Amino acid sequence: MYTIKEVALKTEVSEHTLRFWAKSGFFPFIKRNKNNIRMFSDDDLGWVKIVKCLRSVGTDNKSVKRYIDLCVKGDSTIPERYEIIHNTRAKALNQMEELKKQIEVLDYKEAIYQNLIKHNLKDAWNPMNSIKEKNTVQAL
Repeated sequence: MYTIKEVALKTEVSEHTLRFWAKSGFFPFIKRNKNNIRMFSDDDLGWVKIVKCLRSVGTDNKSVKRYIDLCVKGDSTIPERYEIIHNTRAKALNQMEELKKQIEVLDYKEAIYQNLIKHNLKDAWNPMNSIKEKNTVQAL
């Protein structure tokens, strides 16, 4: 059994978030010890893993709760759970493609900055440089 602090370290999910998820009913079988402290089993860690996955791609709390409830209902809900996972995967793939585009932009900008640094150049594209130049000319 693990405390919420231990689970936070193991799963890289904050204690605050784990408490919120627990209150939202995402961990249906979580136990409390004699001091009323949440204690997570290895099975509960599995719930944390899937909730983290679903939330990380933007699945709303209502849909996560629906998925958890379907799991608890049993195997008769497999087709509906499949659809949730399938749609979530498609959403994640779309996000990954968008991130690839953003990385290309960042790679391009990084190369520009490396060149500016290497050759000790001013950034001609930075609007602040032209503002500073105008202010310098006006001051003269």
